Amino acid sequence: MPIRICYLSAEVAPFAKVGGLADVSGALVKYLHAAGHDMRLFMPFHGSIRREGLETYPVAFLQDVPVKIGPQLYRFSVQTARLPGTEAFVYLVDCPAVFGGPSIYTADPHEYRRYLLLTHAAFLSCQRMGFAPQILHCNDWHTAIAPLWLRSIYRWDQLFAATRSVMAIHNLAYQGVLGPTAASEVLSGAGPEMLHQDDLRAGRINLLRHGLLYADLLVTVSPSYAREIQTPEYGAGLDDTLRARKASLLGILNGVDYQEWDPRNDKWLPRHYGASQLGVKAGLKDEFLARLKLRVGERVPLIGMITRLATQKGVDLLLKALPPLLAARQFSLAVLGSGEALYEEFFSTLAQKFPGRVAFHRGYSDELAHWIEAASDMFLMPSRYEPCGLNQMYSLRYGTVPIVRRTGGLGDSVQHFEATTGSGTGIVFNDYNEQAVSWAISMALDLYQQKGAWRRLVQNGMARDFSWKRQVQHYVEAYAQLAG
Repeated sequence: MPIRICYLSAEVAPFAKVGGLADVSGALVKYLHAAGHDMRLFMPFHGSIRREGLETYPVAFLQDVPVKIGPQLYRFSVQTARLPGTEAFVYLVDCPAVFGGPSIYTADPHEYRRYLLLTHAAFLSCQRMGFAPQILHCNDWHTAIAPLWLRSIYRWDQLFAATRSVMAIHNLAYQGVLGPTAASEVLSGAGPEMLHQDDLRAGRINLLRHGLLYADLLVTVSPSYAREIQTPEYGAGLDDTLRARKASLLGILNGVDYQEWDPRNDKWLPRHYGASQLGVKAGLKDEFLARLKLRVGERVPLIGMITRLATQKGVDLLLKALPPLLAARQFSLAVLGSGEALYEEFFSTLAQKFPGRVAFHRGYSDELAHWIEAASDMFLMPSRYEPCGLNQMYSLRYGTVPIVRRTGGLGDSVQHFEATTGSGTGIVFNDYNEQAVSWAISMALDLYQQKGAWRRLVQNGMARDFSWKRQVQHYVEAYAQLAG
């Protein structure tokens, strides 16, 4: 039976993307709509969204709608556009006064007002549409106030009487912490007793905590991360709230959109391959090495990395681990990413110290990302924590063996290879230190020289199926149970 779903997200691929939230939002809406569910996706019409070639249509009864946030009166309008490659509509909340800047996120201390406005806009739009959602799906701190508002300032409207809220956690580290002076804006007329009193006494309002407190169901992006965030080590100060709500906390591993990430049909590659055409992959590697001016000999592996250059991604471990490995072992390295200046400088220096063996591209490129996945023999993800991760699942499909730390979705999606049984899909290490990541890289390099074992490992990974078509069913089951 079709489910009516109101879905709120600060970013949605391909319109606006900073991280995995955009990928998940775009894919989940795409596959839920394809399964016949009534999806109403609301996102900001960010100034950074390219207007050229984007067909948008104004919703006649959602133009110049007033909404008050604290003392400030805003007006928003709603435009619709098709989610590319689908028949699903996206509702773009257009308010240039708050969303018109060049960046999806800002360092403005009043950043939270943008997302309070988005949340109000979703409720007000549903009211004017006469759309009674069975599920209100909120994502991360930006829309985490919605479950509280559903139980307070919008409770009067019988349109929402049967609505149940879902709070999705993509990365617990980002929480939307405000000063107490924002209370009137956050509450919007609700009683102050609804705020978390201990936080309030400590002089803060934590938007994400209120989503965790008031949502009917909490969802995060992998089973292991759902367990980890209930501990002080990974709970980012919210582990007490999460332990209290553990009966309502569900971990669902993210899926992969194989229409976008599959070497059998990748639009960025000149030739395609599957598990029985690994010679094509080897040819692509040769082309890629020549393109990056990397000079390596036969049976010399290429390790790829596509990452935000931050401590969360384990890059700090590589400062000491990579130079001696490059000096002692035969392999090349291709890195795509940007982030903290220390790590950008490290990879720039590494490329200078090992010319012809290390290539570093600062920034991001869709084309380069797809080439790294296809041409690399191994893919390195030594994360300190990783709620889900997507590149390790992309790598499995591309026959690129992931080297990962056992945390969050990395541990849920990659199984350590056992040469004696021939089972497993990657190289997995446990401890967060340079010795452990060095051991994992060395093990992969040694295994690469064993042609039979390596081919078995590659084909094991390529046989795994993490498609959204499979994963979305877990959401449908959770929604259906919640909606009764």
